[in-house]
Amino acid sequence: MPERRRKSIFDMLDEMINKMLREVWEELDEFAMESRKFLELPDEVLRERKGIVGKPLVYGFRITIGPDGKPKIEEFGNVRRVGRRPQITEEAEPLVDVYDEGEKIRVVAEIPGVEKDKIKLRAVGRKLIIRASNGDRKYYKEVELPDEVDIKKAKARYKNGVLEVEIPKKEGGEEEIGIQVE
Repeated sequence: MPERRRKSIFDMLDEMINKMLREVWEELDEFAMESRKFLELPDEVLRERKGIVGKPLVYGFRITIGPDGKPKIEEFGNVRRVGRRPQITEEAEPLVDVYDEGEKIRVVAEIPGVEKDKIKLRAVGRKLIIRASNGDRKYYKEVELPDEVDIKKAKARYKNGVLEVEIPKKEGGEEEIGIQVE
């Protein structure tokens, strides 16, 4: 009787990666089929659908491993999936990285083709809203931040299409205000 070999961690990792890649290829194949259907529509129908004829379609994703060890897929661009169908928006979603650096949070976003003065940043609670537009290039992204920030002390740099925002975290917790109940 042949001896059965125990699976090593590398065998299990190989199986997991192959399964993930198969799923990604299936998604891309489905997306390509839907895109072909969309592109075969007459121009008049396309114009009725948000006037997107001639505008670029941007879709991308990246796969990272989260702190919990599970793969995380992040999508970016102006093509989003709504149900089983792709939806094309006027504003592209930029690729964004968020770094928690102790006393501050650093957000790095790829926003190519936009002038510095056309970028608007706003913070609401634990969310940073990035909006930029320059002619036909429009970007919009709501970024979840790991902590509350002090937006008044934020510093931003924009060079070669890369926006880098450093925002200090709010000092400690707010003082608790309470009413004594008798």
